[in-house]
Amino acid sequence: MTAATGSVPPTGSVLLTAVRPYGEGDPVDVLVVDGVISEIASGITGPDDAEVIDGNGGVLLPGFVDLHTHLREPGREDTETIRSGSAAAALGGYTAVFAMANTSPVADNSTVTDNVWRSGREVGLVDVYPVGAVTVGLGGKQLAEMGMMAAGAAGVRMFSDDGKCVDDPLLMRRALEYATGLGVLIAQHAEEPRLTVGAVANEGPTASRLGLAGWPRAAEESIVIRDALLARDAGARIHICHASTEGTVELLRWAKDQGIAITAEVTPHHLLLDDSVLHTYDPVNKVNPPLREVRDKHALRQALAEGIVDCVATDHAPHASQEKCCEFAQAKPGMLGLQTALPIIVETLVKPGLLDWRGVARVMSERPAQIVELTDQGRPIAVGEPANLTVVDPEASWVVRGRELASLSDNTPFETMTMPASITATVLRGIVTARDGQVTR
Repeated sequence: MTAATGSVPPTGSVLLTAVRPYGEGDPVDVLVVDGVISEIASGITGPDDAEVIDGNGGVLLPGFVDLHTHLREPGREDTETIRSGSAAAALGGYTAVFAMANTSPVADNSTVTDNVWRSGREVGLVDVYPVGAVTVGLGGKQLAEMGMMAAGAAGVRMFSDDGKCVDDPLLMRRALEYATGLGVLIAQHAEEPRLTVGAVANEGPTASRLGLAGWPRAAEESIVIRDALLARDAGARIHICHASTEGTVELLRWAKDQGIAITAEVTPHHLLLDDSVLHTYDPVNKVNPPLREVRDKHALRQALAEGIVDCVATDHAPHASQEKCCEFAQAKPGMLGLQTALPIIVETLVKPGLLDWRGVARVMSERPAQIVELTDQGRPIAVGEPANLTVVDPEASWVVRGRELASLSDNTPFETMTMPASITATVLRGIVTARDGQVTR
């Protein structure tokens, strides 16, 4: 697999003043020179030409890594582009994102994946890593050329048919076997499609009361356990996209106890919202997998804190207004997530005491970088380490307005909601990419 390198060449100096690494201790200054942390101390006097960012006592964290982003390019540039999605990511504190393969054309060959990689480099706001499709055209019938994508300029390191499940067990077994040989990761959209025909909401009391077709937990859980066993037998790694049920948590716990190389992500919206919000029939709340019940979101919060669920991934999914302003059953699933992810983690895990700021670094930066084997992301805040950093004002609050977000779409379920914490600045290898609510490139 080709080792794809970063999108912005390191140059110049940045001085971060009055920041608290991992939210601990008294404020210090951090000097970055040519993309690397060169000094951490109090009262640093940087070079005269250094760009100075006043952290004002805020929290300094490693830049966030999102394993699950939809940037829609190529094919749906009316809803998002690599530039607009990268801007949203930088403003949300991200320094690396993984762009899912369900584009048009599908990212099932090195021509598409290499173009996505090069476009991300040209934009230069975050490292954009294309995710390759597991099957040709996401059709679930024939394996895509994973080897060629892994060997291309993009050095594709994760493959997924996200939006669709690789439901054929033999095909999935072959994909896992090939992935092992290539040293790449398969990420599964866990949904047994025969159980979700026509389904639009979690199967339970709320869906019954509202007359919405129910989506059973077993549709997710049956694939999770099947793929855990397939990964065990193939000696492969498997990653579960957007875990959403209490049962999935218990299956992950069991699989990890067996020594199976399984990891999982959870979205911010599954940690904050539940199916009680569906009473308005507003399609902005329609997602895949669907919002579950209160007990599910609390089980997911606890699992993330314990490490049973490994990391947070946004599943940032922009849609055009006509794709959401319609009957609930006909609306496309998905919502924006890049700029609201950190505040939701603060609200659901930091405020209740389930995570401290080191825990936030673990689930939003360190662990996702480890899962996809990024060597320059999710690194410790220490001298000699790459300067991929995020400065957070933990005392700030802001009101979500969809039209004011960087995305070309505005399908956020958090409209008018007051969010805690905000991103003061984002630094990608010593380059300031976002500052005070504005991108800088």
